[in-house]
Amino acid sequence: MKRASALILLLPALAACAAAAEQVIVDFETAVPVLPDGKANRLPQWEEKGVVFALAHEPRQSKAKGLVMFFTHLTSGHKGIVCAMATEPIPVRATFPKPVSAVTVAMWGSTGTPALLEAFDSEGNIVDRKALDSVPGRKAPGDPVPIFTMTVSARQISYIEFSGPREGEYLAADEVRFTPVEGGAGDSKE
Repeated sequence: MKRASALILLLPALAACAAAAEQVIVDFETAVPVLPDGKANRLPQWEEKGVVFALAHEPRQSKAKGLVMFFTHLTSGHKGIVCAMATEPIPVRATFPKPVSAVTVAMWGSTGTPALLEAFDSEGNIVDRKALDSVPGRKAPGDPVPIFTMTVSARQISYIEFSGPREGEYLAADEVRFTPVEGGAGDSKE
């Protein structure tokens, strides 16, 4: 009987924790991929729901400014964010306004492109990492480019980076889902 009473008392607390750990979704649907002049919309950074998307570093092979841009998934019409530097693939970094504990990124990419998703703490240490040798490809030429997900998790994630494409390839993040850390203010070490 005492166990049942304790469980009944714990249920509201568990429900409150679950509500506090609701996922936040960034989907880039307000982005404008193509400007009125027909040129791609290339930006130094994009901010949505407090998350800042930018390249992990400036280009090293040229003096060009590092930019991100939006790419439209032809079948679904979804908008994805990519590195705009076609000849120098640079990871795209998403920096969270407060620490998060899990991040799922829905992506699509060029046929045969490798994919890497890394999570970092506030000191720049890798706290989780997922990799694919090759993104899922179409089964037949008329099929849509598949959208797939990768997830990283750790106690305190400050930012993630996704990368993998080689020169001339692309890897677009279609959607980023993350779970803020309860309280979200601390920067305790992993």
